[in-house]
This record gives sequence, C-alpha cells and structure tokens, in this order.
Amino acid sequence: MVKRKNKKFGHHHLILFGIIIVVLLFFGGALRNNYLTAYKAQQAQDVIEPFYMPPNPLPDGKPGDIIRSEPLSIQVPNGKAYRVLYLSELADRTRVATSGIVYVPNVTAPPEGRTVVAWAHGTIGMGEACAPSRSENPLSAIQTWIGPMMQRGWVVAATDYYGLGTPGTEHYLIGSDEARDVINSVRAARQIKEAQAGNQFGLFGHSQGGHAVLFSASEAKSYAPELSLIAAAAVAPAAELTALIDEQYDSAAMWAIGPEINVAWPLVYDIPTDGINTNAALNNYKRLAEKCINKIAIEVLIRNKIGQQYFISNPVKNREWYTALEKEIPPYPPSSLPVMIAQGLSDNVVLPNTTALYIKGACNSGSNLTTTWMGDVQHIDAALIAGPFVTSWLDERFAGIPVTNTCNQPLPITPATRPLAP
Repeated sequence: MVKRKNKKFGHHHLILFGIIIVVLLFFGGALRNNYLTAYKAQQAQDVIEPFYMPPNPLPDGKPGDIIRSEPLSIQVPNGKAYRVLYLSELADRTRVATSGIVYVPNVTAPPEGRTVVAWAHGTIGMGEACAPSRSENPLSAIQTWIGPMMQRGWVVAATDYYGLGTPGTEHYLIGSDEARDVINSVRAARQIKEAQAGNQFGLFGHSQGGHAVLFSASEAKSYAPELSLIAAAAVAPAAELTALIDEQYDSAAMWAIGPEINVAWPLVYDIPTDGINTNAALNNYKRLAEKCINKIAIEVLIRNKIGQQYFISNPVKNREWYTALEKEIPPYPPSSLPVMIAQGLSDNVVLPNTTALYIKGACNSGSNLTTTWMGDVQHIDAALIAGPFVTSWLDERFAGIPVTNTCNQPLPITPATRPLAP
C-alpha cells in the first residue's frame, strides 16, 4: 500500500516537474526573444545616431534650412521618403535642430510646385527612439492616408518636434514652440530638390499634433509670410486643456500625459509638484516620459487597476497650473482660414465635450469651421479613421472649392465648461 502510494505520488511530481520545465522553457524563450529584439532595436538606433547629432555650434542659416538629409529605405506608396535634420527655433528665438521626414510623391510636379501638407503627430513618448523618423515603420501611424496624398502629388512634411529624436527636451504641448517646428518643416521640405515644393501648404495633426496645428494656424501668416496656408485639419486636438485636465486629472490617461507635462512645462512655467503630484508620480515620471507610449500601456493599466493616481489633487485648482493650462489653449483660428475639426464620440483621452467647448468658442469668435463627429471611435484610431476624409477635404480646399461651414449645426454633445480661475 505504501509503495503504491509513493509510486503514484512520484508520478504526479514527475508530471508537475515536466510542466514546470515547459513553462520555464516558454518564458525563457520569450525573455530571450524580447532581449534579442531590444538588442537589435538598440543596434539600429546606434547606427543612425550620428545623423541626429547636430553640429556644435549650429550652422548659420534661417529657420527651415536643412542641416543634412538622406533617403529612407521604406516602401512609401506612390512616393519615397527622406530623413531630414533642419534648423528651427523656439518661440523665444532660441535656435535648435529638429528632425523629421519629408515624403515626396512620384507623380510629376506642376509648374507652380507641389502643395505641402505638414503632419503633426500625437503623443508618442519623449525617448529618442520614439521619434517617427527613427522608427522602423513610420508609415504605421499614417498608413490610411499617406498613399492617397502621394497620389495627389502632395509633399508631406512630418516633424518629430525639437528634442524628440535630437538632443534636448521635447516642448510637449507648448504650442508656439511646436508650431515653429511644424511650420519650419514646410520650409525644410521646400529645400529637398526632389520635392519641388511650392509655397502653398496645409496642416494636419492629431491629439498633441492637433494642438500644434491650431497654434500653427494662428501663427503661420506672421511667422512665415513667404508661405501661403490654405487650410488646417485637427483630429481630436488637445485644445481645451483646462477643462480636459479638470475632468481627467484622476484618470489613467494622466499616467501617459502627465509625465511629459512634468518634464516639459518647467522649461517655460513655474508649476509646483508638492501637493499636486503623488509620490508614485514623482518617483516615476521621468522614467515614464522617456518610454515610448506603447511600452507603458501595461504599466498604466496596472497602476489604474490598483487605484494609483498620478495627481493628488486637481491641478486646475492650483493658480500656477491653471495659468499655464490657460496659456496653452490654442487661439481660435482666423475667419479667413478654413479649419476642419474631427472628433470621436467614444474618445476617453481627449474628451469629446472638451472639443465641443473649443468648437463652440471658435464658432462664436467667427472661425470658419467644418466639424466631423465620428461615432464609436477611440482616441488611438482617430487619425487613421479620419485620414481619408481629411485628405478629401484638403483636396477641395487646395482646389479652391468653397467650404461648408458647420457652425450653424447643433453639437451632438453638451460642451464642457471651462473652469474658473482659483
């Protein structure tokens, strides 16, 4: 009896031991693959690193002048791509070097030169490897519309923003600084000989990039009088920042957005952290800001699951934070410029009622808006889904077709209320 029992017990242990070995081999293989993937990615970054190191001191030249460029070996539908490093500047006229990509169509250029579309990307993380021009597949975020734009013969200038990919700190959601990178990317595109770009351009941006586009729309005429801005499109723009943070400060989204604000805004604004940020935020924000947004998704979900917040209290209730947030609300576009704003009604990052607030204010100020409300569309997919009809809308503007102003149409959602000063 005892011997049979021991034999049976040993058999079960043997099965369990086998299962453990299989599990260890599986996870060991997964860890090994992850390590190899990370190692190869770092090797690829090391190879291109010299391109992103600007001369010190920066060369003489005007904003938009190209420091260096090189072709990219990626398959662009109906076109090709060039990695560029160009001169730009901050709003205080500090000269900087900014990187990006210029996409050039294969079709024949018209006599007056090709139209340029300046693309401003959304939040992706502050680490150098997060920059679209450093990505192995920069087309993944623009795949639904880059081909149709190339087919139409437009040049697409896609800035990384200063400090993203290049030395320095990205001026995240600091609108006038990012606007200069966007506008100067158009100037840089005109210096690529193969681009044969003219002086007419449009703007297209998503999320953080929508914020940059709305600032660019208001500043382009005075900042770059040699260029002619025809139209601008902003998808799920981070526009009404005070109302947005007021509603989102205790949400999981702040673990993605908050670290970049905490890194960038002290460069311009005196915003306190004591009594505002949790200890968990203060201990982790620099590390999280440097990671690409897709790499922190699981951590964000875990922190949210265990009830860990980024902010102790609502930053909007703090006078310094409130003042900074108010200054970074984009000006309403001038009435002379056609502007499209597209927003998903299921967006849980840039809340649709905050976009409705901005639209209401812009319409009341006389802006020439076309609004497109997308039904069950989440934030991450907004630009991919909106891209094809943004392309068609821009096509009509470039062709001189009169725009349909939708300011007389009722909003599908009650606008948020902008908080009062503390």
